Amino acid sequence: MTDDVWTRWPSREALSRVGVHQARRVLAWVTRAIVLAMLVATTLTNSELGGWAVAGGIAGVAVSGLLAWGFWRTTLEHRLPVSLALLALLLAVAVAGYGAGFRVPSLVLLCGCAVAAIERLPLAAALPATAVALGAYAAFDNDVWLTTAATAAGLALAGYVLRLDAEARASAQRLLVQERAAHAAEAESAALAERARIAREIHDVLAHSLSAQLVHLEAARLLIERGADRETILERVVAARGMARDGLAETRQALSALRGEMSPLEDFLGELVATADRAGVTVTGERQPLPAEASQAVRRVAQEALTNVRKHAPGAEIHIRLDYGEHEVTLDVRDSGGKPGELSGSGAGYGLLGMRERAELLGGSLDAGPGEEGFVVTLRVPV
Repeated sequence: MTDDVWTRWPSREALSRVGVHQARRVLAWVTRAIVLAMLVATTLTNSELGGWAVAGGIAGVAVSGLLAWGFWRTTLEHRLPVSLALLALLLAVAVAGYGAGFRVPSLVLLCGCAVAAIERLPLAAALPATAVALGAYAAFDNDVWLTTAATAAGLALAGYVLRLDAEARASAQRLLVQERAAHAAEAESAALAERARIAREIHDVLAHSLSAQLVHLEAARLLIERGADRETILERVVAARGMARDGLAETRQALSALRGEMSPLEDFLGELVATADRAGVTVTGERQPLPAEASQAVRRVAQEALTNVRKHAPGAEIHIRLDYGEHEVTLDVRDSGGKPGELSGSGAGYGLLGMRERAELLGGSLDAGPGEEGFVVTLRVPV
């Protein structure tokens, strides 16, 4: 881990302008422009130098700008040898400028090299480069040694603070990217879950409706094969037509439920038993609004249970009990039993299996089996 600390580059996010506010970018460019203007003004106002020397100084400022830009690019790409070479050229320009009489621009360039090295290079390379730059600064500076030492320490500290600030910004940027990716994944997962819920709702509605129609159409077929009278056959066909009409109504109701426009559960059960012979419903407990998934599960199980009674025990008495508990709602559908109908073998037998899967997805359970008299279906769904 120690080797990693010394040889690890600052992250690319820290070395780039990613995540930097526009105001901060403008401030940085204004600062650079002011420093560059001061260097040029200092060079032009140096009365001790001739015209050619001043022109050479301005050229040195331009070359230093190009080298600094190259250093910024190569450190961004984590190219250590080239970065060190460019930094060495910058130090050479500073030394040459000092030798040519441009003392202030050279000292500023040495300070910039020291700060940039410790801010943008791996520490193993930054510390020696910073030491060389600050050593040259101390050698060229005319202030008392205490001031020079304080300035050098302050520059090193400023470079390290800038490094830490850039890393903190980079960490925040990476967290932001991860958060956005997590939100995108969560939204995609929610969309997939919603599609699965819609598919399940439509499937349950169609399965129930078509199964009920199949009961009557199969009965009509058997009656025709046995040569039953026209009125009896017509009765079955009319019943199948009614099931088709009810299926359309249930499909509309399912679509309304998906839009959050469901009728109260008690009203739905009341309408459901009104279409069946010898059926009743009882509601106990403190009534409360249920989540859409739980309400739909109760509705579908009640429909499936009544369809099964029509198929397996036609004419049996049916009682539905809906109990609102503190933490769950319980639907109990039981019939009085009876002689199996002619269509008891029709259908694939997947209705209650699908209802059980729906209940388990909601964290509930569905039990179905013989009771004291007939068949009992019990659904429990947490709320």
